[in-house]
Amino acid sequence: MERKSRFSQWLRRPRSGAGGDTGADAASEAAREELLLAAAAAGFPLAPAAHPSGYGCSCERIGCPTPGRHPVSFAWQTLATTDAEKVTKWLRAQPEANFVTATGIAHDVLDVPLEAGRQALARLTAAGVDVGPVATVAPDRMLFFTATRGTPDDEDEWWPCELDCHPETMDEHPGLRWHCRGSYVLLPPSRVPDGAGVAWLQGQGAERPLPDPLTLLETLTDACAQYAGERPDHHESAAWPIGR
Repeated sequence: MERKSRFSQWLRRPRSGAGGDTGADAASEAAREELLLAAAAAGFPLAPAAHPSGYGCSCERIGCPTPGRHPVSFAWQTLATTDAEKVTKWLRAQPEANFVTATGIAHDVLDVPLEAGRQALARLTAAGVDVGPVATVAPDRMLFFTATRGTPDDEDEWWPCELDCHPETMDEHPGLRWHCRGSYVLLPPSRVPDGAGVAWLQGQGAERPLPDPLTLLETLTDACAQYAGERPDHHESAAWPIGR
């Protein structure tokens, strides 16, 4: 209950850089800092991530497959924190850095193709289902933030999100990735190559508690299946690769 309350307070905070903004370039440094510190205060564990640099990635890895979309450190799960002092030090020391939030601790994220997400959001809204915060990742993904499944007592009732992007599961859940324990997503305002970014679509300016992921899952999987059927040439790739 305390975590939901803190998250609701975060969502009610006035801030810029949301909605149509494309990331840190569109928001002042002060607003960016406020937004990320508010996320940490809401219980979202943060860790620094790479950012676009020239035609590549700030990690300077030749041929980086996910420029600006991965944590800076391989120890990101250990580093991820809600401590405001640590986050502030990172922000001041790495003013261009993106930030990821580790999932499976305070929240999970259902990650779907943008068009499928739009269809699902319309259906959920029309059905009166409470949808929590939603972010877009330009140019083609949508993130639905939900309560976490955590670590059930019965391990048979839990699976790592990495399994959701294996080829054998694509026919059952095309385009869907469930970020839970062991994964992460970029937080707004983050920048990705080609001037695109991560931005809040909804969830700011009103109280939106994190919903149970199962209340959204059926609609999201149906929308993803429809999207895959309409796009037979669509080839899904892992949006947030594990193991960096």
